[in-house]
Amino acid sequence: MNRMGTEGFGPRVAFYIGDIPVSETVTVTWLIMAILLVFSIIATRNLQKEAKGLQLVVETIVKVINNLTKQNMGEHNANFAPFVGTLLIFIGVSNIIGLLGLRPPTADLNTTMCLSITTFVLTQYFGVRQKGLGGYSKGFLEPIPFLLPLNIIGELANPVSLGFRLFGNIVAGVIIMALLYGALGIFTESLLGFAVPFLQAGVPAVLHVYFDMFSGLLQSFIFTMLTMVFISGAME
Repeated sequence: MNRMGTEGFGPRVAFYIGDIPVSETVTVTWLIMAILLVFSIIATRNLQKEAKGLQLVVETIVKVINNLTKQNMGEHNANFAPFVGTLLIFIGVSNIIGLLGLRPPTADLNTTMCLSITTFVLTQYFGVRQKGLGGYSKGFLEPIPFLLPLNIIGELANPVSLGFRLFGNIVAGVIIMALLYGALGIFTESLLGFAVPFLQAGVPAVLHVYFDMFSGLLQSFIFTMLTMVFISGAME
């Protein structure tokens, strides 16, 4: 039995540590963490009073994230900017990593559900912290106590819909691209009588731009925006 085989369109086992399988999702996530860590060190190791070059780019990104947080969560919640920025950048890089030929970690439901559960836990924590346990629980009885079960179900549905939305959009792109590459390979072999992947090298490029860049960055923005809405809504 080949331990390195694949099953459907799911993430492969990249390698084993003893008998413990380490999936492609985990290894790519480690790579993304390393890239962001190295970039952060390089971008902040020689800060100047007058920003230019890479420092100017980083400061612009920080300002955009700070403004985005203030606009959606209010000035009093500006301290959420580091979390919002980390979430936005991590998901964004994870979604576009497919441009390097790697499987996006967000194409794994485990990753997207962990991110959505993190949002859910923070929502409940800051809601209780802001309103108190009694005040926060009272919100589930509004507008009428009869709706308590529906309000609870709706609250529990938020992380599920959040995780599945991100996962569905990213894995759909992965599957479509895999099918396209396979179809082009078969077409090329049928046309020439032997496998020469010349169509696979150029035709999918436009779709890669859409699924990996446009759709990927859009989904990271949507996930982050919904996270801010859920947390700030629980605190109001």
